[in-house]
Amino acid sequence: MNPSLSPYAILGIIAAYFAVLILISYLTSRGGNDNDSFFLAGRKSPWPLVAIGMIGASLSGVTFISVPGAVGAGGANQAFSYMQVVLGYLLGYLFIAVVLLPLYYKLGLTSIYEYLKSRIGPHAYKVGAFYFLLSRVIGASFRLFLVAIVLQEFVTGPLGVPFAATVAITIVLIWLYTFQGGIKTIVYTDTLQTVCMLLAAGMTVYFIGEALETDLGGMVELIRNSDYSQLFFFEGGWTDPNNFWKQFFSGALITIVMTGLDQDMMQKNLSMPNFRDAQKNMAVFSFVLIFANLLFLALGALLYIYATSVGLTIPESSDQLYPSIALRHLPPAAGIVFVLGLIAAAYSSADSALTALTTSFCVDFLGMNEAAPQDKTTEALKKEKRQRLYVHLGFSALLFLVILAFKTIGDQAVINSLFKAAGYTYGPLLGLFAFGLFTRLRVREVVYLGKVKIPALLIICIAAPVISMLTDYYSEELMGGFKFGFLILAFNGLLTFLGLIALSDFGDFQPVAENDHEQG
Repeated sequence: MNPSLSPYAILGIIAAYFAVLILISYLTSRGGNDNDSFFLAGRKSPWPLVAIGMIGASLSGVTFISVPGAVGAGGANQAFSYMQVVLGYLLGYLFIAVVLLPLYYKLGLTSIYEYLKSRIGPHAYKVGAFYFLLSRVIGASFRLFLVAIVLQEFVTGPLGVPFAATVAITIVLIWLYTFQGGIKTIVYTDTLQTVCMLLAAGMTVYFIGEALETDLGGMVELIRNSDYSQLFFFEGGWTDPNNFWKQFFSGALITIVMTGLDQDMMQKNLSMPNFRDAQKNMAVFSFVLIFANLLFLALGALLYIYATSVGLTIPESSDQLYPSIALRHLPPAAGIVFVLGLIAAAYSSADSALTALTTSFCVDFLGMNEAAPQDKTTEALKKEKRQRLYVHLGFSALLFLVILAFKTIGDQAVINSLFKAAGYTYGPLLGLFAFGLFTRLRVREVVYLGKVKIPALLIICIAAPVISMLTDYYSEELMGGFKFGFLILAFNGLLTFLGLIALSDFGDFQPVAENDHEQG
């Protein structure tokens, strides 16, 4: 550790950063902190700010640390192959902008899973919302866990602070600046955090250039002449995890499912006045995201080049490469911007996840959106606001407990498997929405075996991820070395879609009523 960048100095940086976030929260929630402001910011969010903020939420702490480390680690996403996934994102964002956003705005949704209720039925609605909650709790906890490990090793651990206290302080700080303003605050704090993330990556590139005694052109040449510059992988076939078409279509699917069908990401889009503004946001955001990912990949290549040039041992875990070099080998200023970038990356996804979890539970399970605010009494509105605060606090506590559970498990491979398993829950969401969008069938949510009522839709939505998980695990043996990777999402969604088709009443082929299927 640089002697001038002590744990106390880093804590001071973190404290100052959060003071700014809490100030933003205070300023943005002064005009009203009711449920409408918390859920959708009164649908008054300016689209340029949302576009900038969504970059940080999309990158997250995992990308901030893992993408640079993956460049030279071999295997999936080696060199610049991750850009193939990013190019696939553009196709996914186009689908969201043209198909999903107009639909969500036309129906006036607060939670996007309300669409499943009107189109398929209450069971589909609850299943979709539950799978989102499950995925987001595990995903947000995993991302915060990675950041807490770094903080524990480099900051709080040397000061004798227990891991549980590190996590508790982290979550309390998030709660403090989100519990009142919700999405109204998140739009502004995410913008600040995106700027900090990109500034951290850019400044680290600058400091590495100084250490290598070269300028921007020289760094470009170093990357071009290194083993890390390959961008397109066409020759490896479908068994290659970096195959272009495999990565490209995976990127499109990831975007559609983990952005377009995800309450966390869509809530920001729904907070704008109209879907035209949301489409502008999506266009600008997707364009800038390409350059943001190029920056992180270039940073990764330069980190490996720097480590080789000065004879550093590459850490066993590639996720430790960036923090190790920034905090222990570059000038103190590099460590400062790294800490700011790391905190920003972690909280730009965690704070919006906590807000989205609260929104989904309040709307989808407590029914707070069943009547318009003007139709409710003052006492009813106050009661709902109290309930929202309790739910927000409850999810904060749940994230804390899940992170401690990850620490107790201790096995990084097991934790990564849990994170991957959470991704399987997006498959049923893909199948449910695809069925609603591309068919005009009515599905039977339950079937009767004699006098026994069987929740058939629920069984299908549980069976599809389980079958997908087993298929993915044994795919190399069963399919001649083929590995699904993120394409397992398509397989998972297809199983759900076919199951819903099987539940449809073909004997009485009834189209959906026009008011239920205006998007068709």
